[in-house]
Amino acid sequence: MTFCVENETEEEFPFSVEETAEQVCRNVLEAEGCPYEAAVNLLLTDDAGIRELNRQYRQTDRETDVLSFPSLDFERPGEFYVPEDREADYFDPDTGELQLGDICISVDRMKAQAAEYGHSLRRELAFLVAHSMFHLCGYDHMEKKEALVMERKQEEILETMGITRD
Repeated sequence: MTFCVENETEEEFPFSVEETAEQVCRNVLEAEGCPYEAAVNLLLTDDAGIRELNRQYRQTDRETDVLSFPSLDFERPGEFYVPEDREADYFDPDTGELQLGDICISVDRMKAQAAEYGHSLRRELAFLVAHSMFHLCGYDHMEKKEALVMERKQEEILETMGITRD
């Protein structure tokens, strides 16, 4: 797995963002049975940065905690079928890795939500990465049934990592 983190903020963390986020990504891909080596990018930005991304790509002019930009078109969530004629669109020609997508997190919102929910910053980061990874795997939460599936999967990943609400 190739996992790249870019931190646009001056924020320093009392834990390794890279290690925590990469392990969440690996655990989600394993739980979903992804048959490929994959590449994921994580951008840490601030409220202004995520607001601009949200405005530019979703036509929503407000801050949010996390944005997900999946590279694959899933017929069904968690089914990593890639048609032969689309392989060039989804796989890196140099590494052969599946280009799963990009995750963007507002560090400002992450800190505020950790305080609001009374848990650690590491737990909030892991939650946001898990949430976004399930989007990158084709899941959504527009309907209540979909949201329940996604919530259960997110919590299972965090529990297997021992990252619970403190």
